[in-house]
Order: sequence, then C-alpha cells, then structure tokens
Amino acid sequence: MDCETIRYVVQDGVARIMLNRPDRLNSFTAQMHEELATVLDAAEADDGVRAILLTGAGRGFCAGQDLADRAVAPGGEAVDLGETVEKYWAPLVKRLASRDKPVVCAVNGVAAGAGANIALACDIVIAARGAKFIQSFANIGLIPDSGGTWVLPRLLGQARALGLALTAEPLSAEQAAEWGLIWKCVDDAVLEEEGFALAAKLAVGPTRGLAATKHAIRASFGKTLDEELEIERDLMRELGFSADYAEGVAAFMEKRKPNFTGR
Repeated sequence: MDCETIRYVVQDGVARIMLNRPDRLNSFTAQMHEELATVLDAAEADDGVRAILLTGAGRGFCAGQDLADRAVAPGGEAVDLGETVEKYWAPLVKRLASRDKPVVCAVNGVAAGAGANIALACDIVIAARGAKFIQSFANIGLIPDSGGTWVLPRLLGQARALGLALTAEPLSAEQAAEWGLIWKCVDDAVLEEEGFALAAKLAVGPTRGLAATKHAIRASFGKTLDEELEIERDLMRELGFSADYAEGVAAFMEKRKPNFTGR
C-alpha cells in the first residue's frame, strides 16, 4: 500500500503493520490516523490475512499524539481536543478491539499517552524488556484517553490505575507483565521474532473460534453471569457446526496437527 507513515506487508497469513515516524517516536498526525485505519480495514477484509501484528519503527513504539499537529501556543487559540478524540483516537481503539482477526501488539520501546492505550486495545500485548508504558496525560493537564480510563482499572484495579494516571510515572515492561497489564515481557533482541511467532501461531488457528473467544471475553465486562452463559451457549452452538471444529476433533482423534482453514 502507498502509505508514508505506515509500513504494511502480509507474510504467512500475518498482516505486519508498523508505525513509521521514528524521528517523532511514531507520534500520530491526522495522516497517520487515516493511513492506519486504511491498512487495518484492508487486513480485516483480506481473506489471506488471519492475524495482525502491530509494532513501531525505531527506538519507540508510539508517543501518542504529535502535539505539533494540533499545537496550542501560549496565548493562542485553543483547539477542541474532544474533536480529535472523537474523530481519530476513539475510532482507532474501537477498530483495534473489534477486529474479528486476533491483533498482537509488540511494544518495542516507549509507549506513552495514547500510544500506551492503543497498545492495550490490542488482544495480546508483548513488550521488549526496555519498553515503558507511561500515562503521560497528567503532565499536560489531561486525562488518559483512547480507552485509558476504561482499560486501566479493569486490568490493574483502581489503586494502580489511579497511581499511574495521576503521577504519570513510567511502568517498566517487566512490571507491566507482573501486574497483568500485558501478556509477556521478552528480551529486546527477540521481540520481533517473538511477536511474529505469536501472530503466525494465531494465523493458523481456528479463526472463527478465536474471533468468538475474543468478542465474548471483551463483552463480558458489561454482562451478568447468566447473560454470559447464554452468549457461550449460542457461540458454542454456532462453532459446533464449523469446519474448524470438525477438523480439530479429527486431528485430536488421529493424533496429528490440525489444518484449520478459518471456516
């Protein structure tokens, strides 16, 4: 694809998406939002893609909003930040969280502000040992947007969520993994390899079953146990008729590796 701020390539069923403004720590402009939305939608529509891997170029994953793109000069005219959230950040978080295909995020360096929260919107997050997560909004008088106020207390509890949000202190990747904010912390040298291996594993999995699993778990936050049990019943009924379920059972009985097709 012809993008200036995003690299996009499909390999072995994985759409590899790289934020590509390394000189600005991959901070977002309006153009970058539009290009990322385009490639995410292309990956979802491509039958040859069965998993998505998101990472950043250079020494950082993403520093959030490029403040120069909507600069506020002292004494100058204010800008409507709510419009920026509504037009760009909220749709991006929804797009990442709602994909049918699993989305892996490999955080290769600092993930700050909205950059941290778009990583957390992905299904599975791994991070290099040298990476840090920073809810930097308090430093400029703002709140954790891009889903930050929703995801942080759900993953960490209120005490840790408030601590990170109010102090803007960096959280190391190792601590993030210990706290349950992310899936795994790995050595910097193997992040790319580990990220692709994880996405490639998901790409050959039972795509419909994986999609149903992620949507059911994400929906559970707003459901009672009775409601979630009904969802599980309906999804199990649907998946029980899938070709992948039949293949999975056959492979188990025949003691061989399954050949899932995503159908």
